[in-house]
Amino acid sequence: MNHLFALLGRIGLSLIFVVSGWSKLDAYAGTQQYMEAMGVPGALLPLVIALEIGGGLAVIAGVFTRSTALTLALFSLAAGVLFHADLGDQNQFIHLMKNVALGGGFLMLAANGAGAFSVDAWRRDRQQSIPTLSTGGAL
Repeated sequence: MNHLFALLGRIGLSLIFVVSGWSKLDAYAGTQQYMEAMGVPGALLPLVIALEIGGGLAVIAGVFTRSTALTLALFSLAAGVLFHADLGDQNQFIHLMKNVALGGGFLMLAANGAGAFSVDAWRRDRQQSIPTLSTGGAL
């Protein structure tokens, strides 16, 4: 059951990034203007979209999970500070806390890995089953 929960948790953490990345493609110019208004270079938008979609899909699949989760944790915290730092605005405060929670979830994923239902586990299991000279297998 834990393996299923790990998969569902990865999906839950990542969907917001995949959906957000796709929505940025639809509203590219507006997103770029918003970034620039917040003091972030709009030229970074393609990297943001690639990270959100690519990173989100990588975590869902469980590929390079620990490093991708760490990257998304840092991205979540940075985005929260850059775009939701108006603590006097209740809505912005809630968005900041959402980013902190996402960052925490991704840090847990970075610490514990993707679980059994992942490409990472499949690659690990496959690597362990390849005979080597040290295990007596012929190369």
